[in-house]
Amino acid sequence: MVGAGAAPVPAMRLFNTLGAGLEEFTSSSEVSLYVCGVTPYDTTHVGHARTYLVFDVLIRQLTNKGLKVHYVQNITDVDDSIVARAAQLNEPYDELGGRYTGIYMEDVAALGMIPARAYPRASEAIPEMQELIRRLLATGRAYRIGGDVFMSVADVSTYGELSRLDRALMLDIESQQDGSTVGDERKKDPLDVLLWRRIDDAGPRWESPWGPGRPGWHVECSTLAIKHLGRQIDIHGGGGDLVFPHHEAEIAQSEAVTGLRPFVRFWVHVAMVHLGGQKMSKSDGHMVFVRDLLKGYPADALRLYLLSVHYRSVFDFDEQELKSWAGVASKLSKAAHSQADRGRSDEMDSASLQTRFDHALDSDLDTPSAIDALKELAAHVGHSKSHRAQRLLRRLAARLGLSLEV
Repeated sequence: MVGAGAAPVPAMRLFNTLGAGLEEFTSSSEVSLYVCGVTPYDTTHVGHARTYLVFDVLIRQLTNKGLKVHYVQNITDVDDSIVARAAQLNEPYDELGGRYTGIYMEDVAALGMIPARAYPRASEAIPEMQELIRRLLATGRAYRIGGDVFMSVADVSTYGELSRLDRALMLDIESQQDGSTVGDERKKDPLDVLLWRRIDDAGPRWESPWGPGRPGWHVECSTLAIKHLGRQIDIHGGGGDLVFPHHEAEIAQSEAVTGLRPFVRFWVHVAMVHLGGQKMSKSDGHMVFVRDLLKGYPADALRLYLLSVHYRSVFDFDEQELKSWAGVASKLSKAAHSQADRGRSDEMDSASLQTRFDHALDSDLDTPSAIDALKELAAHVGHSKSHRAQRLLRRLAARLGLSLEV
């Protein structure tokens, strides 16, 4: 949040999903950032990579402005999908989650991403989740049916403000979620949010005041965000598929339990990655994984390719395009390591390219335009042999997380 008495840094303009428009994001000292992380039951796919690369660039841009970013990314290791996958593989859910979390961390490191300050696991905060649920019950916003607990959306006048969906579409999307409770006729409203599910059979479960069970997905992020970043957050992000119901429910739960509004100043969402014009699907095996791609392409090529389309536009993955971006990565690296003359004057004002680069990232993270400026600067270095321009190329490339290794 903005610190009292400190001078604000130059503003960025970010698209805020909550207001459905570009807004100035300013802060004078520190920024809290929460990004919804992976459910570790498979390896990192390019959709994950694109989402977290966008926030990696955002962190680098904010840090470049002199801001301290408190970055938290959760690990959803308690979830119907991971439980189902573990049962399919006849493997304990926690061992499965631990194994794939380790692989995810390796993939993040291979792509040169700045690590989060914390990667809290849902399984480590069950008592805090139960306390949040108890508080919601105490306010009358939640109700119990046997061993299940739900939050009433009828009591939330702003429900739907983030997604701006009509009720019919909400019901349709909700019905397609893992472990959907839309058809539970005991609920006051089909859209009421599951907070705690009673579990009597095998699988992960914890004792609670409502009987053995496990938390609903949405309450996990409300709890972890508040626990690690406080009751109000500057930026909250994730993939565009999380806007509803996950983030919509998260707002309702968090604001009801804290009494503070808004829970989040800026909601930032990254559009989906498609493959062959269709949404990637783990269940159909319609996926592309990061570690497979990195066997044949340098990390810089994948970073450039995934950042070559603006984050709010759907990205259609095509390996032929990735090959061409491998060539771009090679040209940038050669320019960064070419023989330069310290005494040679910079015939073209390379500072103007830095201005373009900065303006692009300040304009809702326009990474395609920033990459264009970088390519033009690399061409200038090749022509001018200017050491000054070459140093600038390295600095700006680092702002996009590029290593420029030969």
